[in-house]
Parts: sequence; structure tokens; C-alpha cells
Amino acid sequence: MTVAADERLAGTGLVRRLLIRPELGAVVGAVVVFAFFASRSETFRSVAGVANWLDPASTLGIMAVAIALLMIGGEFDLSAGVLTGTTGLITVILATRYGFAIPVAMLAALAAALLVGFLNGLIVVRTGLPSFIVTLGTFLMLQGINLGVTKALTGTVQVGGLRRAEGYEQARAALAGTVSLGGADFRVAILWWLGVTALATWVLMRTRAGNWIFAVGGDERAARAVGVPAGRTKIALFMTTAGAAWLVGSILALRFTSVQANAGLGQEFVYIIAAVIGGCLLTGGYGSAVGASIGAVIFGMADKGIVFAGWDADWFTFFLGAMLLLATLANRLVRRYAEEVRH
Repeated sequence: MTVAADERLAGTGLVRRLLIRPELGAVVGAVVVFAFFASRSETFRSVAGVANWLDPASTLGIMAVAIALLMIGGEFDLSAGVLTGTTGLITVILATRYGFAIPVAMLAALAAALLVGFLNGLIVVRTGLPSFIVTLGTFLMLQGINLGVTKALTGTVQVGGLRRAEGYEQARAALAGTVSLGGADFRVAILWWLGVTALATWVLMRTRAGNWIFAVGGDERAARAVGVPAGRTKIALFMTTAGAAWLVGSILALRFTSVQANAGLGQEFVYIIAAVIGGCLLTGGYGSAVGASIGAVIFGMADKGIVFAGWDADWFTFFLGAMLLLATLANRLVRRYAEEVRH
């Protein structure tokens, strides 16, 4: 007698495995966007052009990957953008006003960022309040601190002079320098971005912590029932986002040698958009770090491609909104197909 094979053991096939990947839509979108702008600008597809649009993609990508991890875990962080400005301000103020060496000032800024992330996570976990509300409150408080402290110390809304601080050249070379390749200068931040993406992908796909992140984002009650430390996982995710904000804030402070009090304001939505374009669902439990990075690449290509094509830069926000809607619809379809394949 022939026994039918258990359908749960049947292979899904290469094509099906590719179709259920969360970053599929972002990959297709990136190819389309690149082909579109490359056909309209020779500069865009040159080595120098690639270096140009990878620059904004790198800092956005670092934050988008961290936000993607948090969204997969079922939470949001609206304070991430302004926190990049806060950490940059702490570094510059300590280094220029109080004589701290830049590495020491950066460590102090990192400690402050991690504290903010820890408090965000702790409040969300202990109170059960939506992370949207908690981090919106943090966003407003940090915005007020940034403006109030900067004005009190300088009488303006900017702190500068970082170039004269001890350890500047070494710190700048490590975080904000450039590497010549193919006749063009590529930002070192691109390497940090690739490293963050690789580390986040490894954590998500190869570690127990990655399983916990997907579990708490998919069904927190079920995750707790099987022993997943949901509270610690979410707090760690908020601290990861804060750490990424510190890294980006440090990169930008070292690059420009000054920080505006309103630095990072509004960028939190761009980070979320990049993560959604990369395949993250707003409901949690689904997404990838690679997809978020590809979403950042699309942002970088559109940001510079519109300029290279000679268009009005105001069209960029229209493009961003259109990509968000298309990506959300595509993610929904991919998720439905993935569920059908698995069942």
C-alpha cells in the first residue's frame, strides 16, 4: 500500500521560497528605480554617482535596520530621529564646552542614548501603553531638551567647533571618513551600514534572540506562554534602536563638526518608511534587516536621482509617499501568499 507523503514535509521549491521573502518587493523596487534614473542620467549610474546616492542610504540604512528589528518585534519608536540629534549634541557640547576628548564624549552620549532606549522599553513593557504614545512623549521631551540646552549654552540653535576637540581626526577617520574606490570617494559610513545589516541579519536568522523577536511580534501572549522573555526582548530592541541613533548622530556630528538643535527632526518617519518598503509589517512579526537596507537604497537613489535627472526636488516627498503605499500593498500580498504556502 502506498502511503501519501506528509504535505508538511514537502519542499516549497526555490521560486516559492523567493516569493515569500519579505524583501522581495524591495528588491524589485530597487531594480526598477535604478533602471529608471540610470536611463535618465549618465552621472547617476557612474561610480561617482553610486557613491553619491549610497551616502544618504548609509546613515538611513543603519537606522532603518534597527527600526526594522523593533517593528518585527511589534513596536515603534518615534523618538529615534530626534535622538540622533540629542546624541550628536551631547558629543559636541562635552567635547567643545567641557574639554572632553571626543571618544569619552561619545561614550557619554552612548550611555545617554541607551538610557533613553531602556526607559522607552521599560515604560512600554511595565505599563502596556502603546509604544507610539510612549515614544511620541519621548520625542517631544528630547526636542525640548535639545532646543533649551543648546540655546542656554550658546544663545543660538547650533553647537559647533568639534574640529578643534581632542581626538577629532581619529574619530572622523573611523566614522565619517572616505575610502577611494574606482576614482570616487565612498563614505566609511557605508561599511558601518553593511556591518550593521549583516549583524542584524545573523541575529534574526541564526540566534535564539532572533526567534524571540519574531515570536513577540507575531503573538506576544503565545510567546510568553512558551517561555520567551518578551519584556527583556522588547527593552533590548528599544536599546538597539537608541544605539543605532547614537551611531548615526556621531557620524553626522563628526562629518559636519556641528549639530543643529533640530537635527533628526522628522527623520523617524523616513526610517519607518524604509523599513516598510523593505518588507516589515506594521502589525509586527514579519520583515528582514536586508529588506530595510534595500529600502534605504531606494531612498538614496530617489533622493539623488531626482536631482541628477534635473527635476524639482519637491517631487521626492511625492515619490516617498507613493513608494510607501505600494510597498504596504505588496507586503500584504506577499504575507497572504506566504501563509497560503505554509498551510
